Amino acid sequence: MDFGLTFFPALDERDKAPHDYFDDCLALAVDADRLGYEHVQVVEHHLGPYGGYSPDPVVLLSAIAARTERLRITTGAVIPAFDHPLKLAGRLAMLDQLSGGRVDVGVGRAFLPHEFTAFEVSMEESRARFTEALRAFVALWTGTDVVFEGEFHRFGPVTLTPRPHQTPHPPLFVASASSAESCAAAGREGHNLQIVPTITSGEQFAEMLAAYREAFAAHHPDRAPRIQVKYSCYLDRDRDSAWRAAEAAESNYLDKMSGAVKSWQGAATAQYPGYEKLADKVASSDLRKSWEQDKVLIGTTADITEQLERVRERVGGDVTVSLHMNNGVTPLEQARWAVAEFATEIAPRFATV
Repeated sequence: MDFGLTFFPALDERDKAPHDYFDDCLALAVDADRLGYEHVQVVEHHLGPYGGYSPDPVVLLSAIAARTERLRITTGAVIPAFDHPLKLAGRLAMLDQLSGGRVDVGVGRAFLPHEFTAFEVSMEESRARFTEALRAFVALWTGTDVVFEGEFHRFGPVTLTPRPHQTPHPPLFVASASSAESCAAAGREGHNLQIVPTITSGEQFAEMLAAYREAFAAHHPDRAPRIQVKYSCYLDRDRDSAWRAAEAAESNYLDKMSGAVKSWQGAATAQYPGYEKLADKVASSDLRKSWEQDKVLIGTTADITEQLERVRERVGGDVTVSLHMNNGVTPLEQARWAVAEFATEIAPRFATV
């Protein structure tokens, strides 16, 4: 089991200035590179305190790439529905060159109605745009004189420059929030998987992983999939301090997320079944219940080691755990201590043999 860091800003100017948050991310990324973490991952969201400090993960990841030597540089995830595939494929190829071939490309569909409205993109086109973009990326990264005929984009003949550093192209990860069907589709196509257990039941989460692994093994028996699972992690020197930090950070996160998912009220689409109830789910979130179900990691070094042992039994030892330890409201000194403590005292117990 490997470990990386996720950067997901749930902030506005009243919480922390953007440049201060970015400075924190850069400092933690340098620490993570030195301490042996597998990756650093950056989200994409728009127009609000829920992730809005990161409208283009490539920008922050470029700064991280320039300051590190070994870390995988991961988008978690970019949203092709809000961009042209020529531009996004080119930016990602450029990042792959700048990082010396360290890019992992996580790609998502997006799920917030107000973002689709702002970009004048229909949510009903979400899945089709996503599938088309993945096809366009692979064609552009691997082909020459590419002629592309899609439902939403048509271009060519074109040859992308620069080409990616990695051959045949950077690894692709499909981000899935709650759909076993999406996970199975990713497995059939031979893509890797990014997944978050937070809004799913334990049974649903297990079904998603099983559907992905079964589909991948059936269609790509000669390859091993890569799976990234994201967890918020509140590690401190004593349990009470860890819980105080978790309660403050999760309250802030849920407040920001509640504002973002309000746009689901009164909305419903077959593309996102059940999402019209997302605001109610967020409002009824229970931190202690999430902790009891090992959906969030809270406590001392011993406590989190124990939790991760249960997580490993549940999800398997072949996953990479992506830790959200820089929530923006935790002081940088504490976040740096937690990143170092995890790397030196917890991660070695789960080292892949």
